[in-house]
Amino acid sequence: MAPGVTADLQDAKRVVREFYAAIDGAEDTALAPSMERHCAPDLLWRGCHPFGELRGPHLVAERFWRPLKASLRPMRRRLDLFFAGRNEIDGFASVWVASMGHLMGLFDAVWLGIPPTGRVAMLRYAAFHRVANGRIAETAMIFDVPHLMMQAGLRPFPPSTAAELVQPGPMTHEGLMFGPQDAAEGDRTLAAIDFMVGDVATWKDPGQMSLTDELRCSWTEDMIWWGPGGIGATYTIERYAAQHSGPFRAAFADRRFNGHLCRMAEGRFGGFFGWPNLTLTPTGGFMGMPATGRAGDMRVVDMYRREGDKLAENWVFIDLLHFWDQQGLDVLERMTELSAGR
Repeated sequence: MAPGVTADLQDAKRVVREFYAAIDGAEDTALAPSMERHCAPDLLWRGCHPFGELRGPHLVAERFWRPLKASLRPMRRRLDLFFAGRNEIDGFASVWVASMGHLMGLFDAVWLGIPPTGRVAMLRYAAFHRVANGRIAETAMIFDVPHLMMQAGLRPFPPSTAAELVQPGPMTHEGLMFGPQDAAEGDRTLAAIDFMVGDVATWKDPGQMSLTDELRCSWTEDMIWWGPGGIGATYTIERYAAQHSGPFRAAFADRRFNGHLCRMAEGRFGGFFGWPNLTLTPTGGFMGMPATGRAGDMRVVDMYRREGDKLAENWVFIDLLHFWDQQGLDVLERMTELSAGR
């Protein structure tokens, strides 16, 4: 590890933790000033549909945080993962902090057209923050809007192939890495992620290697795959192959990997995001939806836990509203119509 790397990571963690404390504690008109204190003036914020890319902390506060916090009251952040690392994609030049968990509150006001329930709701999210000069300069944040719809009693997609549930953090309960970590462990985790990314990119010929045998090269036998609302979670290599990986591969005629913007690890945890990661043309069947013949982009965040030299848990966030919007389906508009008619 290069000199100063640990100190850089710890300082970046401090910046993000102070930002979280400020934004979580601020309300209404105090949100924009709180963001401006902790973020660069030219902050680039990437959020899932319908937000997209926003520039500047004031705009992010007004477009995203203020409406959300007016709906989930009082909003509390329940962290499951928190780690930092240097970005492999830019030659380990930039420092990023990643987190994952739920934004929880009483769902008391409409958000994105989703009707309130008056009950506790949990918005699942994952975020990557690039820290530079003591401030957050760039953020990518995917939040599971379809799962929030389901908590409101709506059904944005046909029944999924896997299980829909509020998802827990790591089985080991070791995902909150506020302190320094062993650099060698992070290197092993990044190597396991890199191997999996390179291996899955080949989509091997089933005549040469079965899907389950292919997966066994990267994953522990009792792997857990925590997928987004509309797809769901699944457990063990065989059920993952049957309930997601196999159906996913069968559902697309063309597949292009566009690369990642950040990929990093610390300790036994790591992850990546792309904008977009994949470009795919659905042939029908994916998430129970018909074929469109249109290529669509998938913005994806993946978080991982490693055991030994293989991956054991995977939390997946996909901007499905954006993907299906490219296919001509406005899920938010359809849900607004359904909720108005119920």
